[in-house]
Amino acid sequence: MKKFTTQKVLQYFLQGLLILGPVLITVYVIYLVFERIDSILRPIINVPGLGFLVVVAFIILVGYLSSFFVLGRLLSLLDHILERTPGIKLLYSFVRDFFEAFAGNKKKFTQNVLANVDYPDVWRVGFITQEDMTNFGMKDYVAVYLPMSYSVAGNVYIVPREKIRMLPEVSATEAMKFAVSGGVSETPDVDSEEKN
Repeated sequence: MKKFTTQKVLQYFLQGLLILGPVLITVYVIYLVFERIDSILRPIINVPGLGFLVVVAFIILVGYLSSFFVLGRLLSLLDHILERTPGIKLLYSFVRDFFEAFAGNKKKFTQNVLANVDYPDVWRVGFITQEDMTNFGMKDYVAVYLPMSYSVAGNVYIVPREKIRMLPEVSATEAMKFAVSGGVSETPDVDSEEKN
């Protein structure tokens, strides 16, 4: 029979936490999202899960109908009105651009790079969001979004093009996962010569 010391018990506790932590947090977040969406229609439809399915089906239906010309024009008109409404346009354009950057036709976080913004030999994982900064009076500069670890926040830097290294062997998803996880998630091996 194993002898349980305080150190061993602590070790087993931490080991259990490492195994259960990510699983439970993921399940809890999924549950919260499901519960929030499901509760939208709960006063009308009190069948668990049905509200969630109705909301998801509605979102899919809007996406499908937006591909038709008439509804597409209508949504474009609504977009135009919201963009011109004082007070609302700032929030609306920010939210729209945020969604577009991740999932729209104008995805922005697709060109993953290493950016040198601090010291000569220190590089950060980032994503080019603007290839041309001449409107800012900065020729041969690019805008790079650098995500923060364990956060959805990040910073935008205007960086000289020569201080950028493209990462062709690492997908945008893997690069984002690596940056947000604080560098602890695994990425495929990339030959350092190919980065230069």
